[in-house]
Amino acid sequence: MAVELGHDVVVAAPSTEASGSGAAIIGADEQGRVTIEHREQDGLQVYAVGAAPALIALLGAHGSFGTPPDLVLSGINRGANVGRVVLHSGTVGAALTAGANGSRGLAVSLDVGLRPEALHWDSAAAAAATVLDAVLAAEEGTVVNVNAPNTATPAALEWAALSSFGIVQALVAEPGEAGGARLTIADPQAELEPGTDAALLRDGLAVATAITGIGEAPPLAS
Repeated sequence: MAVELGHDVVVAAPSTEASGSGAAIIGADEQGRVTIEHREQDGLQVYAVGAAPALIALLGAHGSFGTPPDLVLSGINRGANVGRVVLHSGTVGAALTAGANGSRGLAVSLDVGLRPEALHWDSAAAAAATVLDAVLAAEEGTVVNVNAPNTATPAALEWAALSSFGIVQALVAEPGEAGGARLTIADPQAELEPGTDAALLRDGLAVATAITGIGEAPPLAS
């Protein structure tokens, strides 16, 4: 999508699965080195990196893949990333890391559900294209999170607030003792707040949300 719109693109992606890594900068060995395998595909510079997405974004900000990028386009992730649980998303974590290091971030995800019959990546790409120029024109540090429904025809996009939680929420079913804890997955569809990213995505719209990373809060009253 970005190439088709005329942008210079360098691809740097984890060489292994990194879901749920958030903004973790893991991947370096005991000597502090990260494995980077250079490839070339369809005329693009491509790097397979043995690291979490956020560390890859950090490396890019420091010139590991050439000139530091104006924008880190993270995704398309297989599965929605909505609500406050985007804190745990590796896709969103890379975009936030870019924003914290002098660039801009655009995280993109496709809401495929649990058992999709087909994966309509083009719909997510179309949603990202809708906001790409605006993100590039925004000030450094801007980060936008985009989610698209898994439909053959691209959906209209609306800006939305973050839901209190995501479409699917991980819960601690058993707090755990010496033997550990057990996680379960809950589907809080009936509790989604109107107008939020999770609710609008459930209703068939693509959604975009401008988000921020770590920042200062007002001091506590003494």
